[in-house]
Amino acid sequence: MAVVCESAAGWLLDELPLLNKWYQAGGVSPKSYYRFRNDLFSLHKPYISVQPPPAPESQRQEDSAPSRRTRVRKKRKASNTYNQGELDALEYHKKISNLILEGSRLLIEEGFKKGLLRSPSGTEEEQCKIVSDLCSNKRNLADLCDMTKELPCVSSEYTVNVIGTRSSFSQDQDFLSRITENRSDCPQIIHLMGEKYLLPPRSSFLLSDMSYLEPLLHYKKYGLIVIDPPWENKSVKRSKRYNSLSPLEIKQLPIPALAAPDCLVITWVTNRQKHLRFVKEELYPHWSVRSVAEWHWVKITQAGEFVFPIDSVHKKPYEILVVGRLVTSSPSREFEAASRPIPEHKIIVSVPCSLHSHKPPLSEVLKEFVKPDVERLELFARNLQPGWTSWGNEVLKFQHMDYLIPPETGK
Repeated sequence: MAVVCESAAGWLLDELPLLNKWYQAGGVSPKSYYRFRNDLFSLHKPYISVQPPPAPESQRQEDSAPSRRTRVRKKRKASNTYNQGELDALEYHKKISNLILEGSRLLIEEGFKKGLLRSPSGTEEEQCKIVSDLCSNKRNLADLCDMTKELPCVSSEYTVNVIGTRSSFSQDQDFLSRITENRSDCPQIIHLMGEKYLLPPRSSFLLSDMSYLEPLLHYKKYGLIVIDPPWENKSVKRSKRYNSLSPLEIKQLPIPALAAPDCLVITWVTNRQKHLRFVKEELYPHWSVRSVAEWHWVKITQAGEFVFPIDSVHKKPYEILVVGRLVTSSPSREFEAASRPIPEHKIIVSVPCSLHSHKPPLSEVLKEFVKPDVERLELFARNLQPGWTSWGNEVLKFQHMDYLIPPETGK
């Protein structure tokens, strides 16, 4: 199970066992099913540690004159007045930091008691490595979507590719113009451009970009929609890891057309306050969605430390989820009978995956707030989930076989 423990503040998650459960396919032995690589979740040290105390005065006096001048220049630069964005972020942090600190402390204590969290040994620290570029030499799925724009127009029939009911290797199909379903209770392997990807049971996906969303509009109506937009920021622009979207482009997502009555809409937001204000004050009203809560994902190491210092100016150890509800003229009776009020604030504490931009699955923490049979959709997804439809131009990225240990190895 993903939820290790729960408190009034939120949940402590262990994502790896949940991911592995998706691929068991009825097996009872670890050697009988695919498993995710353990080192993807082996984060033993913070990304940035708390700064050490200043050196003694005697040591500082031994510094050379050029070094002193350099240090003075850096100090002056650091003392410059914060810009408005940084001031807004600091003000927001003051409002929620105590909730995050206190709520996380209780959940982390329970994590140590249950054995999920522990101080790492020297061997574990040496083995820990970042593997986010594991498939950097593979064909970029986003580039593949761009290539299809040069092809003739796709069919308007909106047929669905259905993967067989038994485990098998499916050959290349038209994955770029149709929704693909794995309707079986077993994981399925597909081939795409010479690479292998593993589909979880009862999952479906559409590999496309914003230029081709029509199949989703003709597929289902969703009672739960999770959105992880590629927000514009300088870091992404420098790294060129993926193409970002402007706020105007994000507003063009057809959420009202995809949503069922009373749909729960959850949007991942960076810690830039202009993005948070945009979602709450402009994006959600544009979609007829009412903002009802702000939750936070708190990222920790396996030793229970925040991945960044809690009061770091430039990086925070948490990300924001804005929870909203589609506004309908007359809420359905089924919704009124089955729904629970959404808490105004909750935290989700977990050790993050080392894959860039990977988010923890929300299925387990949301199941008490949505009906079991509700249709679920994730937009801008980079992996698939059982019982969900996933869309994005890199929707299969983390389903690549390089991230998995096949049954025959049992390692």
